[in-house]
Amino acid sequence: MTAIAGRGTEKRTAVPSFDDVYAAHYADLTVQLYAYFGDRQDAHDVVQEAFYRALVRWSSVARYDDPVAWIRRVAWNLAVSRWRRARTALSFLGRQPRVEPQSAGPGPERVALVAALATLPDAQRRAMVLHYMADMPVAEIADREGVAVGTVKSWLHRGRAALAARLDVTDHSGGE
Repeated sequence: MTAIAGRGTEKRTAVPSFDDVYAAHYADLTVQLYAYFGDRQDAHDVVQEAFYRALVRWSSVARYDDPVAWIRRVAWNLAVSRWRRARTALSFLGRQPRVEPQSAGPGPERVALVAALATLPDAQRRAMVLHYMADMPVAEIADREGVAVGTVKSWLHRGRAALAARLDVTDHSGGE
């Protein structure tokens, strides 16, 4: 303990050191919070946080009539806040549907198409996706890519040919 002399008086007030208070009261506070939480780790966490907050402002907390009471109050406040957050989270989860909606995964055709698209050069792949999946006109793709319309048509032609070969597709419609 450290003694502090008042101004011009011989009155001395003992100020406990943080280390002494921590050593004397950490276990006690942890047991109290463990009884409240029912979880030893949570109790350790809130007591550690309370002592940390006391340490940061120890010069003023140490002068309180009962610094341990301040630390205990902070620890209990932290515990109540955790309990409220957990209660709110559980309430939210309780309002959620019990069964996640299931959707069928991609079929084998889609998987094969995506794999085949991945083998195309970037420009051809972008043109194929934008034209056939995003329904974008050739002129708009050309403008977006900064190339001539004929270049986009060439990319589409080459992309279709490459995909047809990879997917073993025969064109029964007579071409485009």
